[in-house]
Amino acid sequence: MVSRPAPASTALPPMTGDGGPPMTGDGGPPGFDAFARAVLEDVRDAVFLQDATGAVRWANPAARALAGDAEPHLNAASETSGHLELAGHRHPARIRAVPGGWHAWTVSAEEIPQRRVGDFLAEAAPRLAAAHGRHGTARVIAELAASALAETVFVLLPTTRGRWEWWSCERPSAQGHGRIRRVPAQVAPVLAATFGTTGKPQQAPVPAPEVATLPSVVADRFAGHVDVSVVSLGPSASAGVTGAMLLGRRGDAEFGAEQSRAVAEFAVAAGTALANAQRYARQEEATRGLETTLRPVDPPALDGARFETWYEPAGGVLTVGGDFFDVLPHEDGSAFLVLGDVCGKGPEAAALTGRVRHALTALAMVERDGRTLLRLLNELLIAGGSSRFATLVLGTARPSGGGVGLTLASGGHPAPLIVRRSGVVEEVTVPGTLVGISPQARFAEAEVRLERGDVCLLYTDGITEARNRHDQTDLFGDDRLRAVLTAAAGEPAREVVRQLRQAVRDWLGSSAHDDIAVLAIECAD
Repeated sequence: MVSRPAPASTALPPMTGDGGPPMTGDGGPPGFDAFARAVLEDVRDAVFLQDATGAVRWANPAARALAGDAEPHLNAASETSGHLELAGHRHPARIRAVPGGWHAWTVSAEEIPQRRVGDFLAEAAPRLAAAHGRHGTARVIAELAASALAETVFVLLPTTRGRWEWWSCERPSAQGHGRIRRVPAQVAPVLAATFGTTGKPQQAPVPAPEVATLPSVVADRFAGHVDVSVVSLGPSASAGVTGAMLLGRRGDAEFGAEQSRAVAEFAVAAGTALANAQRYARQEEATRGLETTLRPVDPPALDGARFETWYEPAGGVLTVGGDFFDVLPHEDGSAFLVLGDVCGKGPEAAALTGRVRHALTALAMVERDGRTLLRLLNELLIAGGSSRFATLVLGTARPSGGGVGLTLASGGHPAPLIVRRSGVVEEVTVPGTLVGISPQARFAEAEVRLERGDVCLLYTDGITEARNRHDQTDLFGDDRLRAVLTAAAGEPAREVVRQLRQAVRDWLGSSAHDDIAVLAIECAD
């Protein structure tokens, strides 16, 4: 009777936390000590160790790479041969009996399908595209290179004060990040030439003496490697990115004769990803700077009056939009206030919003009459040649005698609403023409008084035109707005705005919305 190893169908045991083989010395077959494991770790053939019950108990790196996440099936044809089934593929295997009823299954390296350069680049592309920022992109480059091009990878990017910032990755997953001093060109000529290259990236060997000149955090990691090379990540004059990638291998190149092509093409893709990340970072920095100047600031404190705001631009690249508000205190204890809506949304609307706000800030320093301010702003917008228009309501708040007097002028904007402490909601009728459309625009002014507990609400049409999350044709509308304000009557401005915000958000759900701006003025005496 022929004795054969038992067939097995089992997943490979997991790796240990330290990245070593899953089995300890006392878990393997008799005589399977640390020396035997170390030898098998470096062979190119895939080796699986199967115990007497038919379970796979250990696999070397080549076997783990071959199996991946698939469940291996070991099928013996004789005492010395069989085949390994993985994800529908069959690989011929040699079988050798070892002490204790164990068997070693070996798949020759020649029988293992070689990874193709195109497959690696195709797998790398989406990860490079999805990386965020300079740091994230450099880290992903190191990870991808360590998965196929080398056992140890360092990505080096120039930074300030004569230093390099580095990101490293070593198989299977050890990562690092830090900064080191730049090595002078006279002691590291290959590295210096790589940073200075302007052509297509080409892999260049780095001599051992030059590797030794690098700071120890780098040099020590390449000890024991049979090959250390460097490749440029490609300079970009427009994005200001120049980088290099150090690659260290202990064994044979994964792509064989195609290794140099794999390194060069990956370097091009990685350099493009870094340039895009740098370009995006600069655009984001410029955007944040623009937003800082355009985003409304919290209103100042005013004796006798409190202000509450709600500002929520429509989704987009900018966190500012076409809606705006401002409250500017005067030395006499009053304050200039304005809330408006520039036609459209996004960067163009935000740019015009900035012009309107800056113009009104300057004009309000020398002019208090609201109708005159609107007339001057109308002339400025028309003279500027913009095809966009604006609606706004502006005026002055003057605390006095336990109340707050409001003088309001409007340019085609939704009428302000007064929420009386008694529960009555009043509309302030202030007729006016859109601002920036016609030289013949006409504007009016109205005066109202707030008593203690009263709130005046200025708002943009992002409130009334908010679309229902279930039916996009159903708008929040004026009636719902008044109902919310009536229910909140007698509450301080902060609570009135909170209840309105909650009602509109419940109405919208996750639906997109237009820019929203609310400015509430409360008599607090």
